[in-house]
Amino acid sequence: MNKPVKCLISAGPTREWIDDVRFISNPSSGKMGFELASVAKKMGFEVTLVSGPVSIPRPDGVIYKSVETAIEMREVLVKLFPQSSLAIMTAAVSDHRPEFLGKKKVKKDEFPSSLKFIRNPDILQELGDMKSSNQKLIGFAAESFDHLANGQKKLEAKNLDWIVVNDISNPKTGFESEMNEVTLLSRNNEHFSFPLSTKRKIAADILNQVWK
Repeated sequence: MNKPVKCLISAGPTREWIDDVRFISNPSSGKMGFELASVAKKMGFEVTLVSGPVSIPRPDGVIYKSVETAIEMREVLVKLFPQSSLAIMTAAVSDHRPEFLGKKKVKKDEFPSSLKFIRNPDILQELGDMKSSNQKLIGFAAESFDHLANGQKKLEAKNLDWIVVNDISNPKTGFESEMNEVTLLSRNNEHFSFPLSTKRKIAADILNQVWK
């Protein structure tokens, strides 16, 4: 019996801590990545889902890895990626983290008047550089303007096989929405538009196109 194909999915936001009670993050709910994990499992993949902090139920039957910061997410993904035939990176990873880090709750009169930031590792770029010819790497581009042009640039720069582009400025398809509307671009200049639908339906459309 053939072993199931390994699929690696990232989801959710990351948190970059300032002190014990404050952090910098984004509104990603993790819903798109979780739906992809659920659909991939039903398709027969062995799914590992690596997620930042979210408040939604874990999909049944998947291997779940919980992380918090971009550094933690990078460590897990870089370790698991070489064994994965398909990797879908939906996580909204923080590009920067604060240089200042209080070891306890910093009182307001002790809080720095400005924060300096350190650039976080570019996980998608690192995976693209690692990718072998028998792997497929899919990225996401959450854009608020010039969606397709910016998505195409990211596809090429990160050495992706496919990229999913969506408009986060549309309240019907934003981070917390149950719905999505995306365009799928390939390195072979293929272009597929998936109209407004549930994230479960969009997940199935994506997987059926990228894994044939």
